[in-house]
Parts: sequence; structure tokens; C-alpha cells
Amino acid sequence: MAGPTRDEAWQDSLFGILKAGGIRQVAYVPDAGHARAIRAAQEDPDIEDILLTTEEEGVALVCGAWLGGQRAVLLMQSSGGGNCVNMFSLLDNCRFPFLALVTMRGEYAEFNPWQLPMGKRTHEVLEMMGITVLRVSGAEQVPEVIGAAIDSAFLAGERVAVLLSQSLIGRKQWTNADGQH
Repeated sequence: MAGPTRDEAWQDSLFGILKAGGIRQVAYVPDAGHARAIRAAQEDPDIEDILLTTEEEGVALVCGAWLGGQRAVLLMQSSGGGNCVNMFSLLDNCRFPFLALVTMRGEYAEFNPWQLPMGKRTHEVLEMMGITVLRVSGAEQVPEVIGAAIDSAFLAGERVAVLLSQSLIGRKQWTNADGQH
């Protein structure tokens, strides 16, 4: 059996960094960009994977995990950031640490016009809500940036979102039922 490809290796590295950083709960709305991390969380007996119906539930879940003595991460797509704006007030008012990993849409080679508005504004929206925004554009940045985000969130009590660029997660392509573009 062949090992992971270069594209898969950074995703495996990302999950290993989360686990080494003490993350015990992984909250997510299904997303192809996070598929490997979600699958790894589901298969790991030390990690509680929590399927959400909406991203804003994940904000509350991450806060509740902290109150219960555990570290959690919210995995979401950039479009989900817009769903969370009201719930982000919980982070600021209660001074909860927060960590989110955000797969980006609406940038590199985007085919879906519905992804463009939030994709272009994700960074700004998160910052306006008091969240420190970091970005990973290349696989070699994953260990340093994700590790720094974990430390900032759980040692310094920051609210941090790491944007995983669309060029990093891979180009999305629309296909019809016949598999044609």
C-alpha cells in the first residue's frame, strides 16, 4: 500500500499537530477540505468527533469544551464563517479561547459564484469579530502556523482562526452526473 501523497501528507501532519496540542474534541460540518482530519478524528479513540448541523453550534461547543476542561477545534469552510457572526459575541463577552481551522472557498480557481462573497471577506469578518487570523498557503507552513494557533488559543487565551487557502486544499471542480465539467 502506497504512503500518503504530498497533498495528503500536510493533512495528516495537521491532525497530528492538533492531537499533540491537546485537542480532544473536533467539531465539524462535513467539508471535503477537512475530510482527512475528520476521518482521523472519527478513527481516533482519544478524540471526540462531533458532527454539527450548523457552524455556529461549533462556536458554542468549543466554549463548552473549554468549560469542561478540554481543548476543541472547529473545522469549517469559509462560507460557514458568515453563519457564526452572532455566536462570535460569546467569545468576546466571555473571553473564551477559540480555535477554528477554515478551508477557504471563493479564491483560487473558484467555479461557484455563491462562494465568492464570503470567500473574499472571511479574513475581514473574522477580524471584525475580534478573532486573530492566520493563514496557511503552503504545506510547509502547516506545522508552524497550526502549532502557533494552538498556543495562542489555549496558552494565551486568544481567539484564533487559521485560513487554509484554496490553493493548499486543492482546486474544486464542478462535474455533472456524467462526470463532465
